[in-house]
Amino acid sequence: MTAAPAAPVTTTRLAEMKAAGEPIVMVTAYDYPSARAAERAGVDMVLVGDSGAQVVLGYDSTVRVSTDEMLTLAAAVRRGTQRAFVVCDVPFGSTEVSDEQAVTTALRFVREAGGDAVKLEGASAARLSRIRAVVAAGIPVVGHVGLTPQTAVALGGLRAQGRDADSAARFVREALAVQEAGAFALVVEAVPAEVVAVVRPALRIPVIGIGAGPADGQVLVFHDVLGITEGRVAKFVKAYAAVGDAMSDGVAAYAAEVRSGVFPAAEHGYAARPEAVAAAEAELARHS
Repeated sequence: MTAAPAAPVTTTRLAEMKAAGEPIVMVTAYDYPSARAAERAGVDMVLVGDSGAQVVLGYDSTVRVSTDEMLTLAAAVRRGTQRAFVVCDVPFGSTEVSDEQAVTTALRFVREAGGDAVKLEGASAARLSRIRAVVAAGIPVVGHVGLTPQTAVALGGLRAQGRDADSAARFVREALAVQEAGAFALVVEAVPAEVVAVVRPALRIPVIGIGAGPADGQVLVFHDVLGITEGRVAKFVKAYAAVGDAMSDGVAAYAAEVRSGVFPAAEHGYAARPEAVAAAEAELARHS
């Protein structure tokens, strides 16, 4: 007897997981095959992060990616998932002008890409207004505080937050404010675990950490988890495989066989009937 498929993850289920102390697993992915791998692995949430600007599109910053590009990535991830809860990062510039712009952008990620929720970075007065507007439009919002890459220049660069008194106090204020604005979950990035532990008891919503110590859940980038990312990675990254090396080794082996004439061999082609060869020879003769 075939087992019934697992029910899709919902905001209600995520709240239940927090209440039960059941860890939430989130991975950031950007395309159909990555989403399929995450789905088969049984993750609870997939974040279509604007980090895809650098990881899969080759930009030098997350702020370069457009809404249309993010929609393409998000739709591909949605097609690869059935159970996992899909959260779509809204890119820089697509919500900053007004609450109306933010709602319009969020609606596109739900309607065109099939996202379950959107993620909004930051906790400024304007950002909190955007969260309230999007939630009022019926779209679940994941907040994001601590290190917020879209506005990292204002934070002094891609650096950990909450390490001094002023920054720690600001982090607490922002986490509570995002919750009160209506976010149903909160990503906390690059904040000392001790500081996160201070505010977590006051947060009713799930806290998803990345470089923030123990939390209700964790998120890492798919390519970091599998060891595909080239060059230096963040301190909070842990690779669980060396897929990047395996990919390079596989392509190198293919290239070597092509250059040596080993590939393709007879078994990699299709057999022709004798009359097909004869017909091809006859046709060539007519054109000679």
